[in-house]
Amino acid sequence: MTSIPPDPADKRLSLSQMLADLAGGGAGPVSVDEIVAHFGARAFGAVLFVFAVPNMLPLPPGSSTVLGLPLLVIAPQLALGARKPWIPRWLGQRTIDRAVLARVAAQASPWVRKAEALTKPRLTFLFGRPGEVAIGAVCALLAAVLILPIPFGNVLPAAAVSALSLSLIQRDGALTLLGYATTVVSAGVLVVSGRIVLAAFQKLEAMLGLL
Repeated sequence: MTSIPPDPADKRLSLSQMLADLAGGGAGPVSVDEIVAHFGARAFGAVLFVFAVPNMLPLPPGSSTVLGLPLLVIAPQLALGARKPWIPRWLGQRTIDRAVLARVAAQASPWVRKAEALTKPRLTFLFGRPGEVAIGAVCALLAAVLILPIPFGNVLPAAAVSALSLSLIQRDGALTLLGYATTVVSAGVLVVSGRIVLAAFQKLEAMLGLL
């Protein structure tokens, strides 16, 4: 399959503007299908971004699992070379409160606008078919981490997906490298955290064994 070409007509609105339009597009909840349709040719990068960013914000317990599911479905499709995301019916009909979207847009838009001002097409050899396979595969692995109920363990993976997805939209290879670097740091933190938890359980088991 060929890589996903940028759509020149889709340059009329920035991601920050499209986020604001989505959040303020009326009353009532919005479905996953409606979110994907809203972003059109930018669906892969924009939808990955929309579902990754909330994981960096304080949300009710269990939210990361719900928000991670679309990422886990969409990211592998990018790796496989799909031209647009396919959303299964059971997921497409899931809805999100528009007030939550408005909150995410309000908190994320300022730094998204800054990122849009600072980013530009560069290091474009990191895109194309091989680059999209790599970004999709990495985002799929990060999504698998995001759906796990790990306290405070979702911020770095979400930041990595956000950087990689925004780099797809802006075609900025420097941002892609930042996303990969954040992924490496995230993996290191998870490994260290896992070892600490394992050591704590082993100590607890030893203490119980002495009783």
